[in-house]
Amino acid sequence: MDFKDQIKQITDRVLKLKDQIQTEEATKNAFIMPFLQCLGYDVFNPLEVVPEYVTDIGTKKGEKIDYAIFKDNNPTILVECKHWAQNLNLHDGQLLRYFHVSKAKFGLLTNGIVYRFYSDLVEANKMDEKPFLEFNITEIKDNQIDELKKFHKTVFDAESITNTASELKYTNELKQLLQQELTNPSAEFVKHFARQVYPSVVTAKVLEQFTNLTKKSIQQHISDLITERLKTALTKEDEAIKEQESIQNETIKIDENKVVTTEEELEGFLIVKTILRQKINANRITHRDAQSYFAILLDDNNRKTICRLYLNGGKKYLVTLDEQKKEIKNEILTLDDIFKHSDILLSIVDNYDKSKES
Repeated sequence: MDFKDQIKQITDRVLKLKDQIQTEEATKNAFIMPFLQCLGYDVFNPLEVVPEYVTDIGTKKGEKIDYAIFKDNNPTILVECKHWAQNLNLHDGQLLRYFHVSKAKFGLLTNGIVYRFYSDLVEANKMDEKPFLEFNITEIKDNQIDELKKFHKTVFDAESITNTASELKYTNELKQLLQQELTNPSAEFVKHFARQVYPSVVTAKVLEQFTNLTKKSIQQHISDLITERLKTALTKEDEAIKEQESIQNETIKIDENKVVTTEEELEGFLIVKTILRQKINANRITHRDAQSYFAILLDDNNRKTICRLYLNGGKKYLVTLDEQKKEIKNEILTLDDIFKHSDILLSIVDNYDKSKES
């Protein structure tokens, strides 16, 4: 099981159990210890993960933090835990005090759902006010999993993480700032654009007008981006389908040299054609013979299979396809038995045409 799957297991565990977790200790046991294990640390080895780690703070002796993860006999990550329902904003000061008197390079504040990783990027030996990595385990994104994996015991390198943490921290803050401005643009943000398009002084009235215009422009731009992405995705999908059809057609051409269409297959085709003529034009019904079966198609499109006839084996079958393109076999004793399946054949053609209209 890879790291991403292990994180997914913890996500499922949190969603399933959180409403039954009543205490901080239960949060540690149910959520946080499995999380540390997922990072490769042996939570039952007191030389690697030290519970209730003592950190003397000034005149206060015997102050304890929930866990300290050790490497080379030194604490490297301090972990402060809270009950899953608690707001972490009320508790980051406690971790800051522990961090200040420890040799640890990283601090982790968590309630088992939200995880905040801190370091001393702004001032040496003093924990930053803002985390450089934060995520909600129930909504974790792939790029966050990639960053989290750097803390795995097998690849952990404090210097390497620190070198990239600063960029990660400021990138996250800029993303939050952009999201805030895009949702509720500030006066300075609006003025920046208004001055570039408005020919006169930006008064309070003009600013109010351009605030609404800026919001509207942002929404339209985002909508255009999404539409363009969808068009690109659909174009690629269509190209992939055409390529696949081309490959299939080439395969069919190769196989056609080995295929012999029998009189019985042609008679079966005429029966199907007779049934369907009461609903559609007869020239829309075509056939393609393969080595193992005889296919009857709508509009000469192999994605619109009406049915397949298996007539050259020991038993004879009329086969239709379900929504997953899996075969549904109907045994027929004679070709006349095809008439017994008229309703399903008419329904298949009707569904193709309805799909085309929609």
